[in-house]
Amino acid sequence: MNEKLNDFLLRSEVGKLSEEKKRLYEFIVNEEDQLAQKANTANHFLQLLEIHSPYEHAACHFNLPFEKVFHLMNRIEEELSEKIEKRYKKVRWVDYTDYRKHQQNLNQKKFVFLFVN
Repeated sequence: MNEKLNDFLLRSEVGKLSEEKKRLYEFIVNEEDQLAQKANTANHFLQLLEIHSPYEHAACHFNLPFEKVFHLMNRIEEELSEKIEKRYKKVRWVDYTDYRKHQQNLNQKKFVFLFVN
């Protein structure tokens, strides 16, 4: 899947989550992103995750048991994955290059539109 399209679909689906799910998801993802920025290597990132667990921080922040945070986050990620996959199957790239060239005699550019439902 195209990375930019995947990011677009992910942001779109996160925006559609219930407020509770969205807050939890964004909190954990932001915590993970901060740790990733501090990490020098993949192993260092894993060490930082172990030391500064975003799930434990979320449990404290939202006053929830760790297990509940863990299971909620797994369900949210599964839900997002399913919705993104479903929407991705509906994606259609439409190449309008020939039409556009014919209309305006442009020879150097390619015009492609993406329709997402």
